[in-house]
Amino acid sequence: MKLLIEKELNSTDKILKPDFNSKTGRELLVFYLQTKFRQILAYDRRCDSPIFIDVNPAFINRFSKRLINNPSKRLLIGITGESASGKSTICTEIKKTIEMLSMPVSILSTDNYFNDISDLIAKYGSFDNLRDNGYDIDAPTSFQLDTLKGDLISLASGEDIKAPMYLPNGTGVSVPNAQDVFSRKVIVVEGIATMYQDVQDIFDIKIYVEANNELRKNRFLSRAISERNQSEENALKHWDYITSAGEKYVKPFRSQADLILNGNADLGYFAEILRYIHAITNNFEQFPVEA
Repeated sequence: MKLLIEKELNSTDKILKPDFNSKTGRELLVFYLQTKFRQILAYDRRCDSPIFIDVNPAFINRFSKRLINNPSKRLLIGITGESASGKSTICTEIKKTIEMLSMPVSILSTDNYFNDISDLIAKYGSFDNLRDNGYDIDAPTSFQLDTLKGDLISLASGEDIKAPMYLPNGTGVSVPNAQDVFSRKVIVVEGIATMYQDVQDIFDIKIYVEANNELRKNRFLSRAISERNQSEENALKHWDYITSAGEKYVKPFRSQADLILNGNADLGYFAEILRYIHAITNNFEQFPVEA
């Protein structure tokens, strides 16, 4: 991929930068990007550990039409996947690379849209007791989906929002209007709720991250025991729950994703792909300036 980037930047065979304010100019850009994206996919397929597991056949044309017909809309990227699949890590890598390229980006986690269940936790004594008594924390009904949808529509339209904050301290408290999220050019939204109900239809790019179950289990247990101070017994019990919930609520949306990414892949390689996309979208010959 580094060779592709260098070849792109050093190439003397460049097209004149089109006028992106005109529909014709945007159509030219889209045709150019389609060609380059297919080049990326062909390169990726030859790698030992490809990042792209699958690409929805309708994605390129649909996204192309979006760029042509609605260029001023913010770019919303939704990232989902089962627990410990690598979606948060990939989200962080996207943010880091975009910021390195001096592009404005905002990050939003749908985990902050969990319902406030502090009364239920107080009633049952702990989150674990609540779960063991049948509370389905990952079900769509456990999220403030109407609020999430409204916030995403606002962000896509250029409006800043105040998102809720779900406290990760076991109290089940959700604080409304607690976080400022700015409507920047690129908005990356991560979490299982990105694909729930009609929330998924708001995203321009829908990404599903998957990894093998053994890797996911090791990641989850390590995080639960070392970072959240859970006992191994309780961590295993919660792993059984999220595995079942993932099968029920998350995996069905895999077929609706635009891109299915490999959560086991090398993040350095993934960052190179993002840099290459940036290079091809900014590497044009400028129109000569008349004297």
